[in-house]
Amino acid sequence: MTTLYDELAVALRAEQPIALATVVEGPGAGKKLLVPDRGECVGTLGDPRLDHAVSRDALGALAAGATGIRHYGAHGEPEHDEVTVFIESFAAPPRMIIFGAVDFAAALTNAAKLLKYSVTVCDARPIFATPNRFPAADEVVVDWPQRLLARIGPDLTSRDSICILTHDAKFDVPAIVAALDTDVGYLGVMGSRSTHRDRLARLRAEGVTDEALTRLHAPIGLDLGARTPEETAVSICAEIIATRAGLNQIRPLSLVKTPIHH
Repeated sequence: MTTLYDELAVALRAEQPIALATVVEGPGAGKKLLVPDRGECVGTLGDPRLDHAVSRDALGALAAGATGIRHYGAHGEPEHDEVTVFIESFAAPPRMIIFGAVDFAAALTNAAKLLKYSVTVCDARPIFATPNRFPAADEVVVDWPQRLLARIGPDLTSRDSICILTHDAKFDVPAIVAALDTDVGYLGVMGSRSTHRDRLARLRAEGVTDEALTRLHAPIGLDLGARTPEETAVSICAEIIATRAGLNQIRPLSLVKTPIHH
């Protein structure tokens, strides 16, 4: 008979993201629920509504590569503390690769770290790509985008993001071509609409198909009225969250009639 731990071992050997939720205090103490990033959960915490609430939060923890304590009501109610659940994520944090060592990159790095991303800033210009300018980044790389992606591209997954902020065809066109060869989940490119039209023509000249171009989020970010680098960083991160959730139309929650949590 296959046990919860057997399923966990299979996922770990396959390096598939998975979370293990355990009731550490309250009704059902000791009960466990195994939550894969795809597929059915295994086990139960003793109440189907609690299972639903915890599995939702466990998927969020997996997306961030985070581990921590959550509190619920006995039936999964938020903002209660009858049940304490430890959610352990077996997944590396998602990666964000930022091309272009510009002011917007510094603001985006700070915002991405709040979302638990492991952030790499890359630029071929050593005078700009320095750790002192990007202290929050996990890694600052002096190299051309296509060369970096040749090394790390095969390891990128749908949990990861690439943001190209260079505004320069000699940087962003090779970066986009290389990024389209990866399985990255979000590919955003900064620039005005006229800049993007010119960029699309250059990409088509490089042999990029119209189908591949549909993966681009350009101009990058959601229409939040952002003006500063910090506000722009929020709009980019908001678009990444919406893309990960599969949302094509973004509305204020006050106008949404469907469940808040998807």
